[in-house]
Amino acid sequence: MQLSSFRLWSLSLIFMGSMLSSFSVVANDFLTLNISGVNSALTRNVKAHLGNLPTSNVQRRAYIFNAEDNIKAALHSLGYYHVQMEQDVTSPDEGPWTLAISISPGEPTRIAWVDVHFEGEILDDDFILQWLDKISIKPGDILDHGKYERVKSQLISYTLARGYFDGKYIESSIEINRDLNSAKVTLHYDSGPRYHIGTVRFEGHTLQQGLLNELVPFEKNSPYSTGSLANLNRELMDTGYFSNIKILPQVDKAEGLFVPIKVELSPKPSHSIELGLGVDFGKTASADNELEPRISINWRTPQINSYGHSLETSLEWSRNSPKYLATYTIPLTHPLDDQLKIRFGILKDQYGVTQVFDEEKNKYVNTGELEGTKKLFAIIRQQRLKHNWILSYSVEAMKETYKQFGSENYSPEFILLGTNLSKTSRGDNTLDPKSGFFQYYSIQYADPSLGSGIRLTHIQTKYKWINTFYEKHRIVSRLDLGINLADEADLALIPPSLRFFAGGDQSIRAYSYQELGPHIDYINDDGTKGREVVGGRYLMVGSLEYQYYVTPSWRIGTFIDAGNAFDVNQIEPIVSVGGGIHWISPIGPIKLDLGFGVKGTETDTMDRPWRIHLTMGAVL
Repeated sequence: MQLSSFRLWSLSLIFMGSMLSSFSVVANDFLTLNISGVNSALTRNVKAHLGNLPTSNVQRRAYIFNAEDNIKAALHSLGYYHVQMEQDVTSPDEGPWTLAISISPGEPTRIAWVDVHFEGEILDDDFILQWLDKISIKPGDILDHGKYERVKSQLISYTLARGYFDGKYIESSIEINRDLNSAKVTLHYDSGPRYHIGTVRFEGHTLQQGLLNELVPFEKNSPYSTGSLANLNRELMDTGYFSNIKILPQVDKAEGLFVPIKVELSPKPSHSIELGLGVDFGKTASADNELEPRISINWRTPQINSYGHSLETSLEWSRNSPKYLATYTIPLTHPLDDQLKIRFGILKDQYGVTQVFDEEKNKYVNTGELEGTKKLFAIIRQQRLKHNWILSYSVEAMKETYKQFGSENYSPEFILLGTNLSKTSRGDNTLDPKSGFFQYYSIQYADPSLGSGIRLTHIQTKYKWINTFYEKHRIVSRLDLGINLADEADLALIPPSLRFFAGGDQSIRAYSYQELGPHIDYINDDGTKGREVVGGRYLMVGSLEYQYYVTPSWRIGTFIDAGNAFDVNQIEPIVSVGGGIHWISPIGPIKLDLGFGVKGTETDTMDRPWRIHLTMGAVL
């Protein structure tokens, strides 16, 4: 069956546009080469066929002797068969010789006919048919032997990648009519039958066979394609069980049209540790020129038993906010798409700012932060849906102890029913993607009838968008929104971890972590006036950042952050601006940013706070 056949009757054409002549000179100690009369593309091909300049007298003679044949070969390969040239050799007694070549390429040969003919099961392969519509050889084009060879090789590569292992060219030729300056290109290909993927056999692992079989992302006996095998490789890599994966199609052992697949696996070490570092430094409401280092250690045991259970333990240390969190993961119906997570931990954190009024100075001075210690135990089921959506639903028991309003202690207990939905889209799989979009939606509900101290609905959503324009110009934006629905009388019993605060390198820069939000005034036991940032029922924080790549691994950026946590009766927008320098390291971007508060808050002790933020890790 003939799929594509075009014919262009020979016409008398005047070829002018691309034949603007150029002049090129190259030289060394033995020979100076001058080429004139042809454009830059033809000149490059002529130089490539001539080869490197000679480095001895013997090589020089051979170079000059073969120059005419090599130049004709160079121009013939690009469709010029009426080449005329003049050579002039200057051979002084001392110094390099000069070879001046003036070339008249003549009228080019154009393709008059392209005849592509396929046989076999390839006729039903949409991928190959779409490729055929885009091939770079078309009637009217100047003949280019290089393009012809590339199309031939490309067809072989695609057919092998799609399982046509018996395919072969029945005919592949170029017929040239020099009198008419025309050419006929013929490509006849018989693909034969398409092979299918046979048995997938895994070696070098200690997991249950059924667990690995669930990771195979294609049906048994499906048509062979390297894309399907690449998807299998990605699934195996995403489990975190293996350090090395080799997928070997055994075409020589095919049984009929079924190719067995051998997968060689190398397990990861029993334990792996990741270290993260961060530091904040600056002058804000809660600190004067204070250095706040942060260290995180992530300890992962990728495979505990043959059922694929794993354990991940996170330890974070900062001076006032140590955290311990462990997550035990059990694969359910699918190792990646359906998991049960058991999570437990103790987390201490600081929020907002506490102040007392100094009568002598006639202003509020800082005394510390609102501190909370949370103990939690949660059971979470996480599922990966179509189009890379992640759905989780959970039951979490928590007790949080904190001291508020100067002396009053609280220890509310909660049973939270929650669900969240998220999706991350990346333009590439690097640690510093050129484009991407993240969206996250979460809702948690607590009720006294379910064992909680109060009725609470906690809703939060997050967005992050990245795009790169003209290779070097990158935009990063984010938006965080939140709301707590509860009775007015129960607000003090909402623990700090469920309230909304702003500030920090992932919120509003120039301020320390979670120092911003609504405040309350109260009287201490000693009669002094106190003020405390206790967080808000609502959150709205946005950021827009422009980044410019100075080199592929270094960029500079400038940003504006705005918003705050607030209540109905306290709406205080905060704005900060700044800039920084970013290094795209092998382990991800390392960012050093300096932020300045454009507008202070009522709890600030200075008009313009500032802060240095050092962060490390992927944006998405």
